[in-house]
Amino acid sequence: MTKGQGVLGIFSYVDSTVEAIRSLKKAGYKDIKAFSPVPNHEIEEELKERESIVRFFTLTGGTLGAICGISFTVLTSLSWPIQTSAKPIVSLPPYMIIVFELTVLLGGLATLLGLLINARLRKNIPFSLYDPRFSEDKFGVLVVCKKGEVRDVEGILKSSGAEEIKFEGI
Repeated sequence: MTKGQGVLGIFSYVDSTVEAIRSLKKAGYKDIKAFSPVPNHEIEEELKERESIVRFFTLTGGTLGAICGISFTVLTSLSWPIQTSAKPIVSLPPYMIIVFELTVLLGGLATLLGLLINARLRKNIPFSLYDPRFSEDKFGVLVVCKKGEVRDVEGILKSSGAEEIKFEGI
């Protein structure tokens, strides 16, 4: 089952790529993807991707690590108490090293897990719509639209300065 029609515009300049994205957004198209040989802040600002949720994985892992570190040290001290002079059995300052290490360890592992889950390495873009020139010197704008809107999208891309237009059913 096809989701719609993919229309890919190939551009040589960043300014024309950004202009095409602006024009498409003004026309009401939402499913827009951009290809660029280098990271570009202008394109990122126009696309306004949602922020990654990986940071919540890190926060959860770090919090879990701190709780595990405190629980591990305190419960171990209470299970096998060793009285040293007049010091309390549970004394937090010496345990902070273990708490810190577990916080960093579980926070890092949770970050890696969140990255792997959210990376979406397999993009649902037909291979025929990707152009190897996007890794060298060209920019691309891919729009997924209904079959009846293809000519409108093509006109917007051409008026923005697209050098080449490709079509594919998605």
